[in-house]
Amino acid sequence: YDCTATNSSNIIVKFADDTTVVGLITNGDETAYREEVSALTHWCQDNHLTLNVAKTKELIVDFRRCREVHTPITINGAAVERVSSFRFLGVHLAEDLTWSVHTNKTVKKAQQRLFFLRRLKRFGMSPRILRTFYHCAIESILTGCITTWYGNSTAYNCKALQRVVRCSERIIGGELPSLQDIYRKRCLRKAGRIIKDSSHPSHKLFRLLPSGRRFCSIRSRTSRLRDSFFHQAIRLLNTS
Repeated sequence: YDCTATNSSNIIVKFADDTTVVGLITNGDETAYREEVSALTHWCQDNHLTLNVAKTKELIVDFRRCREVHTPITINGAAVERVSSFRFLGVHLAEDLTWSVHTNKTVKKAQQRLFFLRRLKRFGMSPRILRTFYHCAIESILTGCITTWYGNSTAYNCKALQRVVRCSERIIGGELPSLQDIYRKRCLRKAGRIIKDSSHPSHKLFRLLPSGRRFCSIRSRTSRLRDSFFHQAIRLLNTS
């Protein structure tokens, strides 16, 4: 409970034994960010915890035209490796905030599971069992955290994902839910939970218009933001 950010420009995200430091660097001033990493290192030492520097990665998101040279951060004298993408809670984040890396790895992993689906079909399993295996072992991979990344995925990536679904349909011999339909349902379900929970940090983003029938749209200047979850969810709520 005492492992918290010391500066308002930083956020510390903790899940089980994973800890992520997110820093907002303004005007090239990295002081607060580097002090946060140093404070976290000292906190771990004081609480008899060891940071695995070999598994620690640094990802920089910078859309400026003139990028400055970034000096790697160090932990206990060892430089932290800078990467272009890394896996965070099952989702592959890229420095350009696109989802090609995530979708490519997802498709590859799902295609590997198709082998077992074909084997079950060859062993004479019923369509009901094949469908159950698909939902548990393949669809769960394709739709993991889908509300986060699917809306911003390119048409090419979406088609690659849907090809896995169509291949599964041919093996099972029946129709399966499309990823687009699953995405819409989960967006609406997640938005509904946020609306009902007044303590949720994003609850204030869902504001009803004076008519009480539609939600107020959120302004956005980029397609990346316009296709993100909250904007998509509000559009779906207003059209459903």
